[in-house]
Amino acid sequence: MKKNITINLCGRLFQIDEDAYELLQNYIESLRASFGKQEGGAEIADDIEERIAELFDELKANGTEAITIDHVKDIITRIGKPEELAGDEDESQNGGQEGHRYDSFHTAAQDIREKFRAKTAGKRLYRNPNDKMLAGVLSGFAVYTSTDPTWWRIGYALLLLGSNFFLFPLLKLFHFGGFFSMNLTFVLLYFILAIAMPTPNTPKQVLEMKGKDVTPQNLADVVVEDIQPAQPKRRGCLGSVFAVLVSIVAAIFIAFAAFIGFGLLISLLLIIISIIVVFTVPAASGMSLPFDIGYLHLPELISVHPWIVITFIVGLVLTLFIPLYAIIHMLLSKAGKAQPMGVAQRIIWIVIWLAALCSMIPALVWIQQQESTRYTTEITKKYEYQGVMMSHDDKKFLRKGDWNLIKAENCDHYTYSGYYEGNPNLRFLDVFNENCEEVFQAERKEAVEPGVYYLEFSVRTEGPGPCVYVIGDSVMLKSIPVSEDPGMGWVRTVIENIVVSGDSIAYGVSSDEAFTGQPCRAQWFSATDFKLTRTGDLPKSKESKK
Repeated sequence: MKKNITINLCGRLFQIDEDAYELLQNYIESLRASFGKQEGGAEIADDIEERIAELFDELKANGTEAITIDHVKDIITRIGKPEELAGDEDESQNGGQEGHRYDSFHTAAQDIREKFRAKTAGKRLYRNPNDKMLAGVLSGFAVYTSTDPTWWRIGYALLLLGSNFFLFPLLKLFHFGGFFSMNLTFVLLYFILAIAMPTPNTPKQVLEMKGKDVTPQNLADVVVEDIQPAQPKRRGCLGSVFAVLVSIVAAIFIAFAAFIGFGLLISLLLIIISIIVVFTVPAASGMSLPFDIGYLHLPELISVHPWIVITFIVGLVLTLFIPLYAIIHMLLSKAGKAQPMGVAQRIIWIVIWLAALCSMIPALVWIQQQESTRYTTEITKKYEYQGVMMSHDDKKFLRKGDWNLIKAENCDHYTYSGYYEGNPNLRFLDVFNENCEEVFQAERKEAVEPGVYYLEFSVRTEGPGPCVYVIGDSVMLKSIPVSEDPGMGWVRTVIENIVVSGDSIAYGVSSDEAFTGQPCRAQWFSATDFKLTRTGDLPKSKESKK
């Protein structure tokens, strides 16, 4: 059951059903939009409306009570005949030619140019929404050039593949570009065209895309096509295969976009949590945060330069949020739950994202510079440990390890954080002097039972001289072997048969010639991972003396 509407057309009342009214309204609006800017165009549209009213009167006189959509379609077909297309005579004259011979390259190029102009004459470049795989860009070029869109799609795919095999080696020869940069360039070019090329939204624009004259008959055809359900287009074998491949690629792209969107969502939430923790929990820089932003010391910097810190935080959040919003909106539009973004909306989001990115990066650079300055000040600040001035890290390590400094002269540092046993940041004893003038001796004691022990340790040195020693019932020295690989040449070695009659044992590292009996010729040496193990009881002779 359809609802009838009473309309007033040129001072006459007619009963018309809803579908017919919508078709008639679109047709009349298209006519006025097409002829409105022409001189006398309004009068032409009025005359056409008058003619429509006369035809409606004829239907009413023949006993038609309500105008249907079929009546309107018939009237639209009867009003205005297509104008004679120019150029038919020329085509008939040229059609008798059996061939064409080019006298020169210039003549051939001119002929190609004239053919291209003939195909694109009277056309405007639009995206084609009625035959699209992604955004209708390539289909729009196909309509503009009167060619098959399948060949444009195949050409674009070959362009992506060809950039890897042909353009990439050529650009690499000139130290420009790369595999991903070339592919990314062509992909970005497609999306830029998708934003720049408009979509035909009115019947007049559809005719301009196809290069047809804006006449009442052509406008009527466009309006009728919009009202009627679209018929699926029949594709050739090659087009069908390519459509399947594009569908597979589109599905992979949507799945990848969903995966990226999920990652952006998790990252955004974790960053927001980290920012909240840093600004609300005291001493949050020492906590384990989802994103390691505690080391930036934002609460301290915001009290000095608040706008830079705020710019960084807002820019960081927007840089993650805008792509996330775009991906979610795209997925919803693909599912039919939301309208696709318009060109203006896309441009606004892109401008905001670029502004956020361009403001966040300088703010982050400034914050990193401030943190680097703070860290440099911290590590160069000297602290006293057993009467020796050293860095905070050196003092902390020696104090926790209960190391006793016996001598510490001409040493640039006493510990170092480097690679050992799979740990890239392990701190250990490390002494350095560029002129091999360091005089260093450090030891520590362990409470033990009387018995026989051996000491395991890992050492390395750049040159001869430094020793590891053990003091039990006697002093035992072991020279540190010179490392073949100065960077990571750790050597695991032992001092055996350490006899201890008392209740403690001391061990340590020394480069003091007065203690070791040999000069130090090493710029640096390192020691770590000391392990003392009991192997047996005291010899009977030792026990009897005890």
